[in-house]
Amino acid sequence: MHSVLKKDLDLYSHILGSEHNWLSRIRASAPTLAIWPTLTLDDCERVGKQNVSAFNAVISNLTPELLKKPITYRNSAGDQFTSTLEDILTHVSLHGAYHRGQIATSIRAAGDTPSPTDYIAFTRGAPAATRKA
Repeated sequence: MHSVLKKDLDLYSHILGSEHNWLSRIRASAPTLAIWPTLTLDDCERVGKQNVSAFNAVISNLTPELLKKPITYRNSAGDQFTSTLEDILTHVSLHGAYHRGQIATSIRAAGDTPSPTDYIAFTRGAPAATRKA
């Protein structure tokens, strides 16, 4: 089992809170989680499953036209923006990958081996790439 440091749990909670907020913007609904929520590991599991289900619902009916759909929303500072669904989905993916990389670096620095963070490894079910000492 990997060591769970508070900063890693905070970052993972942020990934999930951000995903939840983007889903809320896509669905034009009020979010129920903060962008930087305080979550337990059990909370993370629950929210992660909810986010996956919601993103699957969003992408299950995607068309090229829907990807270009403009979505107007307010960011966490209250500023209004309009972005396409395609840009939002790309952002969510890259944002999560960035922070997962930070968590993997932290786990490795603590002397443990992180879970895979590469998408292709996830789709293949491959173990994490490790460095030979």
